[in-house]
Amino acid sequence: MSKVPTRQLDVLFIEPDCAGVAYQDLSKVYSAIETPTWSLLLAQSCRAKGYGVGILDQTAERLTDEQALKKIGQAKPRLAVFVVYGQNPNSGTTNMIGAGRLCAALKLAHPEIKTCFVGSHTSALPREVLSLPFVDFVLLNEGVYALHNLLATNLQDKIHAVKGLGHKSGGQLVLNEPQAVVPQERMDQDLPGYAWDLLPYDKKPLDLYRAHFWHAEFSHEKRTPFAAIYTSLGCRFACDFCMINIVNRVDNADGVVSANSRNMRYWSPDFITKEFEKLAGYGVETIRISDEMFFLDKRYYEPLCQNIIDRGLKFRMWSYSRVDTVRKEFLELFRKAGIGWLALEVRDQGLNVISNYIFGFPDDNLETMQQTLDLALELCTEMVNMYPCQALPGSPLYNTARQMGWKLPDKPEGFAFLSYESLPLPTKHVSAAEVLRFRDHAWQTYFQYPAFLELVEKKFGTQERKNVEAMASIRLRRRLLEEQPTTA
Repeated sequence: MSKVPTRQLDVLFIEPDCAGVAYQDLSKVYSAIETPTWSLLLAQSCRAKGYGVGILDQTAERLTDEQALKKIGQAKPRLAVFVVYGQNPNSGTTNMIGAGRLCAALKLAHPEIKTCFVGSHTSALPREVLSLPFVDFVLLNEGVYALHNLLATNLQDKIHAVKGLGHKSGGQLVLNEPQAVVPQERMDQDLPGYAWDLLPYDKKPLDLYRAHFWHAEFSHEKRTPFAAIYTSLGCRFACDFCMINIVNRVDNADGVVSANSRNMRYWSPDFITKEFEKLAGYGVETIRISDEMFFLDKRYYEPLCQNIIDRGLKFRMWSYSRVDTVRKEFLELFRKAGIGWLALEVRDQGLNVISNYIFGFPDDNLETMQQTLDLALELCTEMVNMYPCQALPGSPLYNTARQMGWKLPDKPEGFAFLSYESLPLPTKHVSAAEVLRFRDHAWQTYFQYPAFLELVEKKFGTQERKNVEAMASIRLRRRLLEEQPTTA
C-alpha cells in the first residue's frame, strides 16, 4: 500500500532504489531495507509548516522506474526532492546510482516538475550534483531551513535570496549564501519528529522494511516490521575515512570536508521517547538506533533508556559507539532497554558484538591486512563488518586522494563496498585489486570459520547457523578482480 496521495503536493520526497547494484544478489534476501530517515525528518518538518508532503520509497515498494514515474506523475508535486542519504558512510554516494537514473527519467516524462537533491553526497559535491542537467536545485547541508524557504517561493522568483540553496541562473551554477543547520535549542521544534504514517506498507505499518540479518539474530522471521531512528545527529570525531558530518557544512568554499563540520545535536529525551512509543504502537520491536555515537553523552542516553524501561517498551535494538566512550556501569541499563547489539567490543552484560574492520588504509600491506583478519578471528564476535578502504566524497581521505592523484571511481557504483564496480583505494604497498581481493577473502574466511559458526549456533540456534551458511554461499562478482585475475 502506498501512502503517496493523489492530490497535488508541495513536495514529494523520493527514496531511489540502488539495492540491486549496491549489494548484488545479497539484496534479494540479506541486505536491510531501512526506513528513510531524512525523508521522514524533512517531511515532518515541512508538514509542521503547513506544506503538503508525501514520501515515495522505491526500494521498499520494489518499484521499477516506470512504476515510480507513474506514482510521481499522479502525485503532481511542485517539487520532487531526491534524498540522497543513508545511514552507512558510503550510502549518500551509493544512492546516486538510483537517484541520477530516476531523476533523469522524471525530467523527460514530467519536465514541469522541479527537481532538488539533498543529502550527504550533495553536501560533499554540490557543484557536481547541480551540474547534472536534470537537477534544478541542491540543498547545501541537511537542508531544513533552505527547503522551508524554497517552498515559500513559486520555485522561480526570489530563489536567489534562499540561503543554503544551489540553483542555475543564465547557464551558471550558483551557490547562495550558506544556511545554518538546526541548532541544539531548536531540535524539538524545527525537526519535530518522523512522518512514519507516510511510509508505504503491505498489511501493517513498516512491514516493507527489514532489519539487518544479524540484528534479527540471523532469523528472517524477526526482521520485520523494522525502523531506524536517530536520537542525535552528527559526530564529534573526525575520522579520515568518514564523511558523516558533511551534512553539517555551512561553508561553500572548495575543499570543505566532514572534519570541518563536527557538530552533534540531540533531541530531548522526552521528545524522542514519544517517537519510540509511536513505533511500539505500530507493532515494531526491531529498531536500529542510527546515531553515530549513541553512548557518548549520558545526559541524553541515560534518561532515554530509563524512559523505555519505565514505559515497558519491548524492543530489539542495536547502535554504534566507540569502545572508548561506553561506560561499563551503564551496560546493564542498555540491556534492560533492549539494546542487544553494540558495534564495538563489549560482552560483559551479555550484549552481542559487531566488530568493524577496514582493509586497505594507506600504510596497509598484505601482512598487516592478514593481522587484521587474524584479530577478527581471535575476537570471534557475533558479527563483523568488513570494508575495503574507500575515499568517500566529503571525507578528508577523499581530498587527500584527489591531491595525490590516486585513482577514484568515476561513477557512484564504484563507491559501493559490495558492488560489482567497487573500486577501493590502493595502498603504498598493494594495488586496489589486492585490497578488494583480500577483503572478500577475509569475509568468506570469517563467515566459514568453524568457531564463529559454533558461536552462532550456541547463541541463536541451529537454523540460524544454517541461515548464515546460506548467506556465505553467495559470492560477489567484482569487475576489478575479473580484469586482474590472481597471478601465480
